[in-house]
Amino acid sequence: MKTRILVVLTVLFTFSFNTTFAQGCEDDAAPAATGGAPTTSSMTIFGYIQPQYTSHFTDPGESTFDFKRARFGVRGRVNRSFSYYVVLEASAFVGGGDAYLLDAFVTYDKHEWAKVSLGSFKQPFGREVTTACHSLTTIDRAIVSDQLVAPQRDMGLMLLGGSSKTKFRYSLALMNGRGLQVKDNNEKKDVIGRASYQVLDFLNVGASFRYGYPNNEDDDRTTYGFDALATYKGFNLQGEYIYDEGDFNRAAGGGCGSEPLELGEVRHGGYVMASYDINEKIQPVFKYEYFDQDDNQKVNGYQEQMTLGLNYFFNKSTRFQINYQAKEINGITKDNDALLMQVQVRF
Repeated sequence: MKTRILVVLTVLFTFSFNTTFAQGCEDDAAPAATGGAPTTSSMTIFGYIQPQYTSHFTDPGESTFDFKRARFGVRGRVNRSFSYYVVLEASAFVGGGDAYLLDAFVTYDKHEWAKVSLGSFKQPFGREVTTACHSLTTIDRAIVSDQLVAPQRDMGLMLLGGSSKTKFRYSLALMNGRGLQVKDNNEKKDVIGRASYQVLDFLNVGASFRYGYPNNEDDDRTTYGFDALATYKGFNLQGEYIYDEGDFNRAAGGGCGSEPLELGEVRHGGYVMASYDINEKIQPVFKYEYFDQDDNQKVNGYQEQMTLGLNYFFNKSTRFQINYQAKEINGITKDNDALLMQVQVRF
């Protein structure tokens, strides 16, 4: 099965389309004026909430109403050269407690190809992680994105260039590697980077890397990923592969509140996702993914998942999603499938 998905990903690299490259939870800001920055100061209040229902078909069964995310923020600029971005996460199901500061960074963005951000923001790694949370095609990110791109947010300094309007864009960050609300415990930092290139109107390729020290100065970690997204007449095909080895921070958790898994020395995974825009309101989606949390264990720690879903857009600000997740762990199909339903409202 892993061989088949790698073949599919290879094919995907010949058909791809551009995607978001958000530092925080939003897409790119409004188009800039000459010189890469607007000429006047501005401030925008924004946010979104994602209440949902989840049912796990286990024995005994489990079901719950909760919030996937509940985020409120403000972004703007003080002059031609500096902008700011602040977001609060209010969902206890993500942070595990009280509301907390999710993203908070200042950006010097006078020059489009040499912007500099300082603060807390997303790691610039992977297509799915850098896609704004409210723009995800499925309710959950792939297992590999939540488990290996962790912590998904951190404190650091980032150099970036380009935008959704340019063919090439890049990000290169120097980050603590410990996650939010945690001081670094060593002098070394993580180096994380991503680049994407729009080859044709329908063709874009991306690659990411990370090298760092998640726990101390002696044990390192190396991660790399490749991704692609193809779009043709309403049909969208997206794929991604991530490889990771070395030490990892067990306290960092998984992405967006997911339960972290115990990882082996070498771990990897990938996914392929297809969706079709029937019209402006209806979008069916199918996603296949696999994750091997310990490549040295040929049986234990391997899982596959298929997601069948439907997205319905009431308008540009309101969306309903329903996903059925069929799961297989260690080659065995168990009673652990899940049904997820979510309503999202943006403002």
